[in-house]
Amino acid sequence: MMHHVRPGRTDEFQPNRHLEITPEFLRMAVERIRANGYEIIAMDEAVDLLKSGYGNHRYAVLTFDDGYKDNLEIAYPILKELNAPFTVFITSGLVDRTSELWWLALERIIAENDEVVFTQAGEESGIPCRTVEEKSACFDKIVDHLTLEVGELDQRKIIRALAGIYGIDLETLASEMVMSWDEIRQLASDPLVTIGAHTHDHFAMARLETSGARADVLKGMERLEQELGQRPKHFAYPYGKSHAVSLRDAELLREIGFASSVTTLPGVLQSANARDPMMLPRVSLNGRFQDPAVVDQYLTGAPFALYRAARWAASGFGLRSGFSRLFPSTR
Repeated sequence: MMHHVRPGRTDEFQPNRHLEITPEFLRMAVERIRANGYEIIAMDEAVDLLKSGYGNHRYAVLTFDDGYKDNLEIAYPILKELNAPFTVFITSGLVDRTSELWWLALERIIAENDEVVFTQAGEESGIPCRTVEEKSACFDKIVDHLTLEVGELDQRKIIRALAGIYGIDLETLASEMVMSWDEIRQLASDPLVTIGAHTHDHFAMARLETSGARADVLKGMERLEQELGQRPKHFAYPYGKSHAVSLRDAELLREIGFASSVTTLPGVLQSANARDPMMLPRVSLNGRFQDPAVVDQYLTGAPFALYRAARWAASGFGLRSGFSRLFPSTR
């Protein structure tokens, strides 16, 4: 799983850094995956192999979420040169410029101000944002409120209000960061590329009523079919963590007719995944851990076994608040 591929930034405050890898790291990761005996294949082939019982075949699938311009401008030339197939999961509302890159908008608001007034999080006055440490604490506090304490629709109302107060044009931000439909068509014209669905508005599905979750999936699928002339077969959950995805959502996608869907739950494919290709794990190529040794560790699956063991221990021994810090590279 990847998002952005672009040159490293020097900004001290980069709360979304985990979503960015450099072109050099992308090239190195592909080389390390192949050096470890894995074939990089398309999503269609991977799902077919998974369902048929893949034996000793070792394979990997490269995926990108959301549909950023750098996927076309930077990642595509590298992967084309290396003849490495990949999938891009498109959030159609971002391409239409009607949805919100709220996590990037929030980063810019906090980066550009010494204080953010945010009464919804229980602050009677502004949250200080003078130092890098204060900015990071402010970002985490507001993100927790937006993703855990208020609903998805209220989340977007709040971010639109903040953007208006602090002068961030959300439509311009989407135009700056996300491909246009013409650019997606250019990318989709290459057989090396698979275009998948990622909802229309990038809501956390499990936090919506069933009708709302279904509508967001269907609108995203229909917009892709309208613009590209082909219905997507594969899906990626927005966010994809345990609080954002449920078994209900997997059943919705199965009913709609997707061949597979991927989460952000850390792990490598196992035989058990063949029984339910609607909840596939992924390995995050995390921008905070751009090291060849980390890629090699990922390919063994060992970090994810430890992560699952820590979650199990946390569920029984009251360590929930701290376990994820033990394995930050899996997030």
